[in-house]
Amino acid sequence: MVQAIRFEQTGGPEVLVWQQINVDKPGPGQVRLKHKAVGLNYIDTYQRSGLYSVPLPSGLGGEACGVVEEVGAGVADLKPGDRVAYAGGPLGAYCEERVFPADRLVPVPDGISDQQAAAMMLKGMTAWYLVRRTHVVKPGETILIHAAAGGVGLIVCQWAKSLGATVIGTVGSEEKAALVKQHGCDHPILYRSEDIVGRVAEITGGKKLPVVYDSVGKDTFYKSLDCLAPLGLMVSFGQSSGAVGPVDIGILAPKGSLFLTRPTLGNYTATRADLLTAANDLFSVVKSGAVKIMVNQTYALRDAAQAHYDLEARRTTGQTVFTV
Repeated sequence: MVQAIRFEQTGGPEVLVWQQINVDKPGPGQVRLKHKAVGLNYIDTYQRSGLYSVPLPSGLGGEACGVVEEVGAGVADLKPGDRVAYAGGPLGAYCEERVFPADRLVPVPDGISDQQAAAMMLKGMTAWYLVRRTHVVKPGETILIHAAAGGVGLIVCQWAKSLGATVIGTVGSEEKAALVKQHGCDHPILYRSEDIVGRVAEITGGKKLPVVYDSVGKDTFYKSLDCLAPLGLMVSFGQSSGAVGPVDIGILAPKGSLFLTRPTLGNYTATRADLLTAANDLFSVVKSGAVKIMVNQTYALRDAAQAHYDLEARRTTGQTVFTV
């Protein structure tokens, strides 16, 4: 039998249960995967808590690396033994084995470890669409990334820096400030003790910013708007501090005719072509050394509840993976 993390009701990490599941043979267009490593992402806590609604009972997790065990009818470009990874698709990555759509899998190149692949797919492709699609970062620009010491944040810092940008990042401690400075962040801002808007104005000489990437939500949304130059872009891509709530879009005009977007990875990788572009661009910057994927925490998959406690308490940095 195969083991997996499941939950029957929403709530705290304690609702996560390690239990046996049945895994079917792959149908047409599917493969059966044996996972090697599974990624932990903040969206997992949203789904577990009920902030993002999912049908119950449910599995959890949207990112993993594994090996193809069996292919279903019509699958021509994958075979047993191939190493593959994914982000998104059907919920349920917190498991030892599963059946998965073949067209949402990407081949993992040599030089990328199982743990790196599991850690980089969702967060790395999120960073890809942030800096290469939602706002194309250009040399000489100054950008702001909130939660710079987090999984997406560390990748955005490095990627934006490699593109020639000056990077400002918010962090919660001196230790995290030191960490992000090692990963391309030029100006860490300690948000607990420093005025974010004032520091951004100081760093930019009053010019402010063309873009702010904000995954924090409620606590930073309006501060982020105040950091933007006229015609600047507010990218709200998460809500770790809680939902922003209703917004009067009329405020965007007096603040400088600002733009506002709420992007998702699913939309940016909806087609097979876009998925492969995102993954291949990500693998390329990692293999070149421009972006380093640091797996700073590992947990056994059965200990998913503890990992969720630690993530929500902000005791983690960078990437976290489950070993299978």
